Amino acid sequence: MNMPDLPFSPAAERNKQPVLAALQRLLPEHAAVLEVASGTGQHAAHAAAAQPGWTWQPTEANAAALEGIAQRCAALPNVRTPLLLDVQGWPWPLPPGARFDAVYNANMLHASPWSTCAGLVRGAAAHLAPGGQLLVYGPFIVDDAPTAPSNLAFDADLRARDPAWGLRRLADVSAAAAAVGLMLRQRITMPANNLLLDFVRA
Repeated sequence: MNMPDLPFSPAAERNKQPVLAALQRLLPEHAAVLEVASGTGQHAAHAAAAQPGWTWQPTEANAAALEGIAQRCAALPNVRTPLLLDVQGWPWPLPPGARFDAVYNANMLHASPWSTCAGLVRGAAAHLAPGGQLLVYGPFIVDDAPTAPSNLAFDADLRARDPAWGLRRLADVSAAAAAVGLMLRQRITMPANNLLLDFVRA
C-alpha cells in the first residue's frame, strides 16, 4: 500500500512480490543485503517486512530520494539508514570492511549509461562475502531468445529519451561481471518479460 506523500512507483508495486518470492528461494533466512538504487524504497520495505532475518541496506544515487526511503522503512528495525551511493564513484561510501551476502539491484541498467554496469559489478565484487550473490532484476536482450515486442518498444522509448539508455544484452552484462570474478549461475524468468540474474562470487 502506498504511504501518503511519499514517492511511489507503480512498477515497483507490481513486481515487489514476484521479486521477493525469488529472493526467498535464493537467499538464506539470515542475510545481509545491500540494495543498489533503491528508488522509492518499496522493495526494501516489502522484503524487510517479510524477512525479519534479512538486514537490508538501501542506497540511492539521488540524494533527494533518501528521506522518502527512510520514512517508508522507519518502522522496520532490520532496514539500515539509506546511504548516498553512485555506482560509478569509487570507492563506494560503505563502512570499512563491509561485506554482504547479497547485492540486489532492480531496473537500473537500462535507465542509465552503460558505465553503471561496470560500476555495479566492481562494487559488488568488492563488497560481497565469499560465495555471495549479485542479483540483478530487469528486462534484458537475450541472444538465444526472441525479444518480446513490449521490450523492443520499451528499448526504443528509452533510447529516444536518452541515447545512452536502453536494454542491455545479457551476454554483455555477464562478460562485465565475469571480468571481476562474478559468474552467472542462473537466470530466472520473471513476470512482464523481466529476468532476475543470479551471479555468484567465485
